[in-house]
Amino acid sequence: MFVMDWQTSEDTVPSAPITEADARLLRARPPATGAWRDGDPVGHRHFATFGALPTESGRDLPAFRLAYETWGELSPARDNAILVLHALTGDSHVRGDAGPGHATAGWWDDIVGPGAPIDTDRWFVVAPNMLGGCQGSTGPSSIAADGSEWGRRFPHLTIRDQVSAQAQLADALGIDVWAAVVGGSMGGMHALEWGVTLPDRLERLAVLAAPPVNTADQIALNSVQIEAIRMDPRFQDGNYYDAGDGDGPHRGLALARRMALLNYRSPTELNLRFQRTWQSGKSPIGHGGRFAVESYLDFHGNKFTRRFDANSYITLVEAMNSHDVGRDRGGVEDALGRVTARTLVLGIDSDRLFPVEGQHRIARGIRSTIDEEAVVISSDFGHDAFLIETAVVGAHLRRLLSS
Repeated sequence: MFVMDWQTSEDTVPSAPITEADARLLRARPPATGAWRDGDPVGHRHFATFGALPTESGRDLPAFRLAYETWGELSPARDNAILVLHALTGDSHVRGDAGPGHATAGWWDDIVGPGAPIDTDRWFVVAPNMLGGCQGSTGPSSIAADGSEWGRRFPHLTIRDQVSAQAQLADALGIDVWAAVVGGSMGGMHALEWGVTLPDRLERLAVLAAPPVNTADQIALNSVQIEAIRMDPRFQDGNYYDAGDGDGPHRGLALARRMALLNYRSPTELNLRFQRTWQSGKSPIGHGGRFAVESYLDFHGNKFTRRFDANSYITLVEAMNSHDVGRDRGGVEDALGRVTARTLVLGIDSDRLFPVEGQHRIARGIRSTIDEEAVVISSDFGHDAFLIETAVVGAHLRRLLSS
């Protein structure tokens, strides 16, 4: 009997099966939050602290911190820096092993590193944990001025607020102009916002598997995930940080993660990998057994609760819902017309979360793309292909960085 683990990093794909013995490791009671907390091992993180951040909601964040990691060396002219922006459940740990301070291995090891497409022998790479996250940057699990966690009191954030925080990090590092800003999924929303809002601060732009706006369909999918967390009786309106192991909102968070995974994968992949196989010898047809795909979703939902925070999940999903590059800018096309960076736009043909029509719209609106239209890669892996199909994604990033 085994649970299949089709991921090489925490947010990607197929490697080796997880045995029943491995699955037993998750049977311990999960913590109230999987957030990195002050006092935990720092790992490879650096930290930068800042003063007040005005937000689009009208509430100031009185002070904030961004956790980030770097690879390579910044040139004397400070002209070789690349900003890499992570997806919803990612963090600053783009490359490197799991270990003290880092619950998971790097999520883009094949893309960033010596000799890799983003070659750290040439480029200085900076990867922050986004504001509102739970892996070292200020978010709902952080301690507010009154000595308690922010929880549900944390200000509502937008993609633009998060980019504003990233711009302050660039200032603190002395980087006036990024050689490139690269992001996928939610990170692609940030990257696109950089290109529209701060066109003079980047030379190249890569928007991978991200839309120009979060549509009604995408907001609807997000709303169900948020409600799954809020309906967990142990969520306690976001005030669960003093709860003991097993007494936090892990069931709601795990369910939200399971819902999300269905949008990250394609029907083709799930059908080919699992078909109608059973998890054990016990039939799921009226005899109490389970289909293998059900166990797969359960396993990864439960695993996720060990490394993420329920309030952060809500904060970040609501930030995604804010995404509309055309908001208060005369519409999407007028906003995209502001981008001056040489731009790669990449989509995946099987992506059911952010379909390729969105990437084509971005490419049509940006006059400085390196291709006439969005690059569309063919993959069975759905949305997560930008993390998985590293050979083809890397080849396109090499083209951008050599332009």
